[in-house]
Amino acid sequence: MTLTTPTLSNLATCTLRRPDIRNVVIIAHVDHGKTTLVDCLLRQSGQFRDAELRGERILDSNDLEKERGITILSKNIALPYEGVKINVIDTPGHADFGGEVERVVQMADGCLVLVDAAEGPMPQTRFVLEKALQAGCTPIIVVNKVDRPDGRPLEALDEALELLAELGGEEQLDKVKYVFTSAKEGFATLDPAVKTTDMRPLFDLVLSALPGPEVDEEAPLQMMVTTLGWSEYVGRIAIGRIAAGEINAGQTIELHQKNGPVKVKAAGLFVFDNLGRTAAESASAGDIVALEGLVNVEIGDTISAIDANNALPRLKVDEPTLEMVFSVNSSPMVGREGKFVTTRQLKARLEKELERNVALRVEMIEGAEAYAVKGRGVLHLAILIETMRREGFELSVGKPRVIFKDIDGKKHEPFERLQVEVPTETMGPVMELVGLRRGQLEEMNPRGEYTMLRFLIPSRGLIGLRTRLLNATRGTAIINHRFESYRPIEGDVPKRSNGVLISMVGGKTVPFAMFGLQDRSELLVPAGIEVYEGMIVGENARENDLTVNPCREKKLTNMRASGSDENVVLKPPRDMSLEAALEYIEEDELVEVTPLNIRLRKILLKESDRRRTGRSA
Repeated sequence: MTLTTPTLSNLATCTLRRPDIRNVVIIAHVDHGKTTLVDCLLRQSGQFRDAELRGERILDSNDLEKERGITILSKNIALPYEGVKINVIDTPGHADFGGEVERVVQMADGCLVLVDAAEGPMPQTRFVLEKALQAGCTPIIVVNKVDRPDGRPLEALDEALELLAELGGEEQLDKVKYVFTSAKEGFATLDPAVKTTDMRPLFDLVLSALPGPEVDEEAPLQMMVTTLGWSEYVGRIAIGRIAAGEINAGQTIELHQKNGPVKVKAAGLFVFDNLGRTAAESASAGDIVALEGLVNVEIGDTISAIDANNALPRLKVDEPTLEMVFSVNSSPMVGREGKFVTTRQLKARLEKELERNVALRVEMIEGAEAYAVKGRGVLHLAILIETMRREGFELSVGKPRVIFKDIDGKKHEPFERLQVEVPTETMGPVMELVGLRRGQLEEMNPRGEYTMLRFLIPSRGLIGLRTRLLNATRGTAIINHRFESYRPIEGDVPKRSNGVLISMVGGKTVPFAMFGLQDRSELLVPAGIEVYEGMIVGENARENDLTVNPCREKKLTNMRASGSDENVVLKPPRDMSLEAALEYIEEDELVEVTPLNIRLRKILLKESDRRRTGRSA
C-alpha cells in the first residue's frame, strides 16, 4: 500500500519505494528514554569502538542538554543494518520544543512511538504522535523500560493503541506493530515476559514494518529544508530529505524563498553516515542530505531543479502562546560581566535565532529599545536566554505573559492540559493550588500509592505553579502539560502573595544586616555580594514591598557587653534558577541576566520614582 504525505501532495503519483533506506523519527514524552534508546542502537550497530561511544546520552552534545538531561535540538544519524541504511532522527520530548518535532517529522516515513512501561502515554506523546500521523508516518509502538519494577507494559500498550485510535489512526490499528524494550538493559522483545540478548527484534521490525521512502527519480529535483546547521568555515548548512529527483555535488539549483526563487550553487553535498556526515558525489530521492554553499537559505525553503516550478508549501508550525520582553541591561552594573550589551547586538542575536528556531517570533516594541519575544513556554524562552548569557550577552527580561487572541469578537486565551502525578496523601494541596488558578479537574486515576490528576487550566495559571506544587508535595509531584486550545478568557489568576525586600543603597551585603532581615523574610542573596539601589534581596513575610538596607554595618564601640557579640548565623538564601526567577517576578520587576549572575530588580530603581508611579496609577 502506498502512503503519500500531505506535504508532498503536489508531486506526481509515485509507485516506487526505495528498499535500501528507512527514514525513522523517534518521538516520545520527555524522559521516556528516546536518547538512551539511540545510545543502545549505536552501541549494538557494530560500527563503533567502545572508546568512540563514551558516557550516556551520546547525541546530547550541547552543554545545556548534558546539564539538564533533556534533548533540546533534533539530531540525525545513520545506521547500516543488513544492507539497509536506517536514518534515525532523535527529537526533543518537552512540549516547549514542539517546533523541532514539527519540522523534522517531515523527513521521515515511519516513527518509533516510545511509551514508558509504567507511565504510559503522556501529554507530549499525544502531541508528537498527532504531528507524525499528519505527516503520513507509519507508527511502531515501542514500550520502553519494561525492566521497571512498577512497569505495566501490556496496559501501556493498550493505552498507546487507544491514543492512536483517538488521533485518527483507526485504519492502522489492524496492522500496527509493537515491541517491548529496555534501552538501559539493551534488549528488545516481542513478549515482555521473555528477555532477549540484544536489539535485533527492533531492527528487524523497522525493516519489515516501516516503508522505504517514496521515490520518483524521473521527476525534477525537489527538497524542503527542514533543519539548518552551521560551520565556521562554510556558514549555513541546509538539511532535508530529497522528495524527488537527484542532486549532484556542485550542481546549480533553484532556491525558492519567501521573496521568490534564486539560482545558487550547491558547493558541497553530504549524506549522513553513523554519527557524522560524509561527502557524496550524488544523492537521489529518499536520501537525507546536507548541502553547503547556500548562503541565505532558511528553514521552509524548497530546493529544486532550474525552472522546475515545483516549490513545496512553506513549513507551518503551531503559533507561540507566551511572550517576554527582552531589553538591554540598564542596571548600575551594566557592562561589568558581559561582552554584548547594546540594542544593536541584541537585535542581531535574535534575528540569528529566528533562522533556526521556527517556533519563535520576535517583534520590536515601538517607542522602546526592547523586543517582544514569543515562544511555546517558559522553558523554550529560558533556554534561549541561557544560551545568550553563555555567549556573553547582558539583558533584562520582563514577566512572562500569555498571548491573547480575538476570536469572533471575543477575547480568548490559551488553555493547557495539566497532568500531575502525586502521592495520594498530598493530593489535597495540589487540587487546592490548581483550583485557585482556575484549573478544572477532569480525571483522577489511582496508580498504587500515587494518583494521576488531569486538569484543564489557563496558561496564565501555569506561570509560577510548578514551584508551588513541588513545595506543597515536598518535591514528589511529577508535572507535565501541553497546549490544548484557545478558549474564552477566565477570571483573574492570583498573583504572588508576598512582597519583596528592595535594597535602598548600593554596596556589599553585610552579615550583620542580613541577620536582622532574615527574621521577617526569606533571603534571595547571600552575604558578601554587591547589590544596587532597587535590587531585590529577599521575599517579605507580608504582601507589601519593603525597602531595606542590606549593607548596614554594626556600629563600633569600645565597650563589650555580654551576649551582644554572638556569631551571626545566616540561613542559606533561596536558590533561584533562571526559570524560577522568570516565574517569580511581577509586572513591575525584571530579571537581570549576565554571564555570571541572575539578579532580580524593580523596573524603577529609585523608591521616589516607584511611589510617584504608584500615586499616579
